[in-house]
Amino acid sequence: MTQRRALHPPSMTTADDLAERSRRAVWHPCTQMKRLETEPLLPIASAEGPWLVGTDGRRYLDAVSSWWVNLFGHGHPAIRGAIEDQLATLDHVMLAGLTHEPVVRLAERLGELTGLGHAFFASDGASATEIALKMSAHAWRNAGKPAKCEFVGLQGGYHGETIGALAVTDIRLFREAYAPLLRLAAVLPSPDTRHALAGEDPRAQAERCAQALERYLAEHEDRTAALIVEPLVQCAAGFGMHDAHYLKLVRQICRRHQVHLICDEIAVGFGRTGTLFAHQQAGIVPDLVCLSKGLTGGTLPLSVVLSSDAVYERFYDDRGVRGFLHSHSYTGNPLACRAALAVLDLFEQGLEGEPVFERNRRSTETLNALTRPLDEHPRVRGRRQLGMLWAWDIDSRGLDGFAGAYHFAAREQGLLLRPIGDTLYFMPPYVCDDAALEQLAEGALAALEAVTAQASGWSVSLR
Repeated sequence: MTQRRALHPPSMTTADDLAERSRRAVWHPCTQMKRLETEPLLPIASAEGPWLVGTDGRRYLDAVSSWWVNLFGHGHPAIRGAIEDQLATLDHVMLAGLTHEPVVRLAERLGELTGLGHAFFASDGASATEIALKMSAHAWRNAGKPAKCEFVGLQGGYHGETIGALAVTDIRLFREAYAPLLRLAAVLPSPDTRHALAGEDPRAQAERCAQALERYLAEHEDRTAALIVEPLVQCAAGFGMHDAHYLKLVRQICRRHQVHLICDEIAVGFGRTGTLFAHQQAGIVPDLVCLSKGLTGGTLPLSVVLSSDAVYERFYDDRGVRGFLHSHSYTGNPLACRAALAVLDLFEQGLEGEPVFERNRRSTETLNALTRPLDEHPRVRGRRQLGMLWAWDIDSRGLDGFAGAYHFAAREQGLLLRPIGDTLYFMPPYVCDDAALEQLAEGALAALEAVTAQASGWSVSLR
């Protein structure tokens, strides 16, 4: 084990010094810390729009939106202005027994947008998952059905890394070490089109996977509280995509068997799939929806669970014990709520006079054309695109540790890209101009060529 030495004083600000101080003092997420002895951190000094600026002054296109949170670029003046304005008035107050204008306005607007009129706030996506699962099981308990306390997830599903969220996550890398702590959910087939049977189109695959749910619930509905799904895209599973027909079918099946449908829109909400919320492409209303990431445009931590009237009313009672006794210290933080309201304003008002979704469609067409050489690369085995999401499956045979090697090769091209296993993906902010999109497409291809030409020993799988 490396011995920890005294930290450098704060005045040491060179890139190498900052990276070394971070390595010694900060436990970085999703990282084997020992690797940082040889795999250098990238110190960031500032950011503007879609660009990150290193301490050496070099710019990097934030092509993964800083883990999928940044919608409208870093430091957007409307979002920044809203936070600054709120900071001058009310920075924070507990939400138990008190309230404030920003949290009420945000709850009302989200209710209008989704048809789910009750908002419970937290700080991050995994917390939202925990809340939704607890709400579902507790609602059934309050309904006189305490046996309905188990959950159903999908193959390849990812819903966060807290204990309850891991129980409905089906990615071995994240949950294997904690399996003894988990109350594992049932895992049913995913409609991810990469798992289609020979000759099976996406609609037929959706029907086959929905039938598996039907069969399971016919036998287990008496103890199943909810099905949790990532609508249209399973991001952490390598951006597996499925037909909206699946969501229509499972909505009907869950209603028929008295099982809640939870839509985890933490990653895919706020325009990523081409509509404000992914489940809206199926024309359905879930029982519970989890939101986070893009909710504040990547500025402040905030998450929310939106619930139906039916779920909410199970808790509405004179007896305190039947209430939803769950809390977070920063629930409904006014600064974060103002940031989220500014994000919703931008969706309504547009960017530089252009509607957001129209601008995104134009960017999609541009990037689709620019990435044709990448689509045709001999190492590419599959390509998917939906809204402002792109993914390519890479044949990594002979390329040990593809994800890590590619990440560093992309940095040499001025790009922040972090493949998931053998899947390269783009999730750029909505404010990239044509020059930025051109750099993304050309740099991504150049990085793949570099990794292919010089297979290295990187072996970490990054998210």
